Amino acid sequence: MDYVNAVLLAVVEGVTEFLPISSTGHLILVEQWLTLGNDPEFTKTFLVAIQLPAILSVIVYFWGRLWPFQAGFKLDPGKVLLWSKVVAAFFPAAVLGFLFDDFIDAHLFNPFTVMVALIVGGVVILAIERQTHAEHIASMAQLSFRTAVLIGLFQCLAMIPGTSRSASSIIGALLLGASRTVAAEFSFFLAIPTMVGATGLKLLKNGIGFSAHQWALLAVGSVVSFVVAYAVIAFFMQFIRNRTFTIFGWYRIALGILILLLSFA
Repeated sequence: MDYVNAVLLAVVEGVTEFLPISSTGHLILVEQWLTLGNDPEFTKTFLVAIQLPAILSVIVYFWGRLWPFQAGFKLDPGKVLLWSKVVAAFFPAAVLGFLFDDFIDAHLFNPFTVMVALIVGGVVILAIERQTHAEHIASMAQLSFRTAVLIGLFQCLAMIPGTSRSASSIIGALLLGASRTVAAEFSFFLAIPTMVGATGLKLLKNGIGFSAHQWALLAVGSVVSFVVAYAVIAFFMQFIRNRTFTIFGWYRIALGILILLLSFA
């Protein structure tokens, strides 16, 4: 059952990491029923570690957009500029995450916080989709450093479990005038340093002294997480070309209400 649970947890991570529905929120909920052996600390570390293959899926999917070198290993100015904007946008989360990580773990990682954040986020998505927004940022080249940093500040809202890193950064980008495609792509690019930093911090705190069985579980989960996350990215980039985020807003509200009902069951 450990391997079955590892696969199920990895599927949840891969599906929810890049959709605006909160991977952390889902994992907080499902880890109550899906545990890996008798070591709850390993389960927590596992949930952090399988984010790394999900990050790798972003790099592989957008390789042509992200690799900063041309033939002869000459730097591509446009891609160096893109990475500079990503790093600038990452800075707010890096600072706040380092300062408040322990507080967030101690006080916000619970089903009630997830329930509230899911519902509030769902209502915000529905409200935004009812409005018409001017899209004056139609390409990554038109995204200024100022706008990138502001998107990074929006992303900081995702430190509240259930908010969703992708939802907060995508919504922030839309409100700042980015097209849906630019908003989604920049959210994916911003995920790379953000998730690497968050995952690295968690692994340093939790340690990686695993048994052979635990390493095997981690290997299985990593493969599943990568494959599922890659498929979800491909689906999402196609989905947003002619659809809104409304369905994700309703899903968040429905899931939040379900959590509320279960808490009284």
